[in-house]
Amino acid sequence: MGLLDHFRDLAAPDASDNAEALPGATMSFLEHLEDLRRCIFRSLVGVLAAFFFCFAEADRIYGFMDRPLVAILKAHHLNQQLVYFNPIDPFNLYVKLGLICALFLASPWVLYQLWRFIAPGLYPRERRYVIPFVIFTSALFLLGGIFAYKFAFPMALNFLIGYAHRFAPQININEYFNLFATVVLGLGLVFELPTLIFFLSLLGIVNARFLLRNFRYAVLVIFILAAVITPTADVTTMMVFAAPMIGLYVLGIGIAYLFGKDRRDRRRRSVSA
Repeated sequence: MGLLDHFRDLAAPDASDNAEALPGATMSFLEHLEDLRRCIFRSLVGVLAAFFFCFAEADRIYGFMDRPLVAILKAHHLNQQLVYFNPIDPFNLYVKLGLICALFLASPWVLYQLWRFIAPGLYPRERRYVIPFVIFTSALFLLGGIFAYKFAFPMALNFLIGYAHRFAPQININEYFNLFATVVLGLGLVFELPTLIFFLSLLGIVNARFLLRNFRYAVLVIFILAAVITPTADVTTMMVFAAPMIGLYVLGIGIAYLFGKDRRDRRRRSVSA
């Protein structure tokens, strides 16, 4: 069965849900596009509101952001003051810092909008998962950022600064922010792997058996991805990035089994009816 067939089946009402038809089955393509536009607009409004709040606190947030670097520079007995080369750099830094914090702060609202867009294509019983979905997905995104901030990022910084012990660092605030944002946002998104598997299993595209059968290929892809987002070349730091991804993939297998089983039972009842 091809991907299009899966989506056709998704839009088709289930016999066990005759009492409540799927709204997605009655929406045209243009109506779906309009619904997508509204969801994107609401998401952007939420991120913008969070941005203004975060930008007002950008100086405090920056003190939190540079704490790992300051601690490592102090441990190596190096100058702990970051530098900038353009008068506008600090302002641009606070704008970018406010934006990245706004993404974390507004993530529950954005994920809720994503659910609103996907929900018409789900069975009525599946649409009741909205609150657990928003809480679980937001928690994973935040956990990814916390894991990066507390463990992965400091370990990468310690390796990089220790490796360059012969040189005196003059770390530019923009370069440091880019590295910080890449690691923290990257791991925040990586921690959404169970959410991706959750949606794919609801849509019937993957199931637990498929994920288990392709586990070794998934591990290979995970290590390639870890090598891409890891800012260092040492194996230890790459393992720190890869290990939680493997754990999240295993968690995704359990999620696919639970939700895939529910959908299979519905289809089986539909066929028998």
